[in-house]
Amino acid sequence: MKSKVIVLFSVFVALISFSCGDDLEKAVDCVGESILLQLNHTTDVTNAKKIDYEIEYTGEYTVSSVKWTFGDGSAVQTVKGSTVSHTYATAGSYTVKADITIKKGSSSCSQSKTKTVTVN
Repeated sequence: MKSKVIVLFSVFVALISFSCGDDLEKAVDCVGESILLQLNHTTDVTNAKKIDYEIEYTGEYTVSSVKWTFGDGSAVQTVKGSTVSHTYATAGSYTVKADITIKKGSSSCSQSKTKTVTVN
């Protein structure tokens, strides 16, 4: 019985340590640190259909890339930095997804964040 409890506890700790939560603002990333991960956006002042996106990562490791899905059927865009801009063809409501790859030494993991934006 004691060994089952130890195994279950170990599995629980592993899941918490290696989780990459979608909906939590504060989470534990998959390299084991407590982080704040946000997906921010602003509308370009000269073009209402152009949205500037930025991920905010407060961990101590490196964001090696971000794969952006803009929700309008356009091609997925992968960038090395934390910012990207996208121009939508039509107004509407879109669900944007950022798949963030975090790197620690030779290890890496991905964490996703989604957000709904309204384009006028």
